Amino acid sequence: MKFIRGKGAIIFFIIISSIVHAQNQRIDVLHYTFHAGLNDSNNIIRGDADIRLIMNEPSKEIYFDLVSVNNGRGMKVLSVTNDEKQVAFKQEKNRVNIFFDSVLTKGAEENVNIKYEGVPADGLIIDTNKFHHRTFFADNWPNRARNWLPCNDHPADKASVEFIITAPDHYSVIANGVLTEETELPDHVKLTRWKEDVALPTKVMVIGVADFAIQLSGVVDCIPVTSWVFPENRFNGFKEYAISDKILSFFINYIGPYPYKKLANVQSRTRFGGMENASNIFYFENSVADDTSKHTMRRLEDLFAHETAHQWFGDAVSESDWPHLWLSEGFATYLTHLYIEHEYGTDSLKERMKHDRNDVIDFYKIHKTPVIDTSSANNLMQLLNENSYKKGSWVLHMLRRKLGDRVFQKGIQTYYETYKNKNASTDDFMQIMEKVSGQDLQIFFKQWLYTPGHPVLQVRWKYNASREMLLVTVKQMQDYLFRFPLQFSISNKNTSLLKTVYINKKDTTLSILMNFIPQQINLDPGVNLLFAASVSEIK
Repeated sequence: MKFIRGKGAIIFFIIISSIVHAQNQRIDVLHYTFHAGLNDSNNIIRGDADIRLIMNEPSKEIYFDLVSVNNGRGMKVLSVTNDEKQVAFKQEKNRVNIFFDSVLTKGAEENVNIKYEGVPADGLIIDTNKFHHRTFFADNWPNRARNWLPCNDHPADKASVEFIITAPDHYSVIANGVLTEETELPDHVKLTRWKEDVALPTKVMVIGVADFAIQLSGVVDCIPVTSWVFPENRFNGFKEYAISDKILSFFINYIGPYPYKKLANVQSRTRFGGMENASNIFYFENSVADDTSKHTMRRLEDLFAHETAHQWFGDAVSESDWPHLWLSEGFATYLTHLYIEHEYGTDSLKERMKHDRNDVIDFYKIHKTPVIDTSSANNLMQLLNENSYKKGSWVLHMLRRKLGDRVFQKGIQTYYETYKNKNASTDDFMQIMEKVSGQDLQIFFKQWLYTPGHPVLQVRWKYNASREMLLVTVKQMQDYLFRFPLQFSISNKNTSLLKTVYINKKDTTLSILMNFIPQQINLDPGVNLLFAASVSEIK
């Protein structure tokens, strides 16, 4: 989503990768079928969830995440059956515990049905849009699906899903997958069924129910791309949302085949600027502007590129656990930069990386945390920060420069193909990039992802005219020793010289023979390093 705003290393990676927060490890959900009844009289939803699962270990008890009623909001479970036989259950604050008559064996495949009703406390947002029309939009990230769906609400448990929605017939319904049924029922009620056969994490399983104007904006690589906007925004909405076609085409060419059978771009009531729900991206309701100026279209192009990139990374390849969120947000951020570079040139990429570098440096002044951050288990929203997005993006940028464009792209494609419709950790990604490149990347990954901060350099220089010698000292001021290539240009009004040195010590001294008198040293002219620095001449 996006807001509008050594061996020892291997062991370390594995330990971090194995941390799982609030994951129900007794079961592996294979498929959800969610029936939801909506109405215009009140905000009560009537739900019926059919859940097919496999037992990961023997047990007489399992649970699903589901927020119970508190102050009139939440879900009340009415009944639970296992293969159509009533079983005992007990609701707690955030889960429903289910008790079987006998121990279910490891590997057993079970079918559980949960009937429930209530007013969602969150997750399914029932409200009115800016035109005062009633709408229903799911907004599940990060683990808010439990507010309206009984589920294993963790990205590591991916499952296929089917939504069967009954609602007043004036509404259109969008959801994951392909439309398999739309039937008019008595009393001006309509049943709509969407089915997704590809396994998804619950964070991107959604429905959107509203009065929509709908247009097919194009077909890209046999994928229908549609725009779903509020009728009042029909003209500008269709025009602006059509930017999606060329963005989708770029990512298919750069990464690989699109993972789903459709792409719907939906004007919605999401709390985020955009939310990457699989095959139907939800954008904030003011994403359709009153004008279609060049500035407005460019703003929307950035947003659409970010959320579209998530269809591959975040949705199809999902992080194994929340501390690895950069594999979703950092990827979407950098892939957006790659798209902008493709469309508008290398200078555009440089400007974006400079801007992001400044934001990362400012963020670190207040938050001394690494990208792989295990300290936010109780507040996952804190992970939506400059580390997950912009520092994660910078890590990919530096990795691209380290490996070269061709190897980097091959690595991204191989990583996607290997973990498509699965989960991956940072260590999984590192191993793919090592295999593709033939390089040892342990130091690179440890220092940029598992270590807080970045190089802070004090650079001093002095030119000795009689010896035609430039003396440059580079001192790392931060506590942790980083290793990295540092490029710098030495210039005067008429001449410029480009040098690259590999920094692997706290203090580095360079002596450079020169036949011209330098006037300045410019660090990292190619914008390829995440660092802060001061540069001064010794008089």
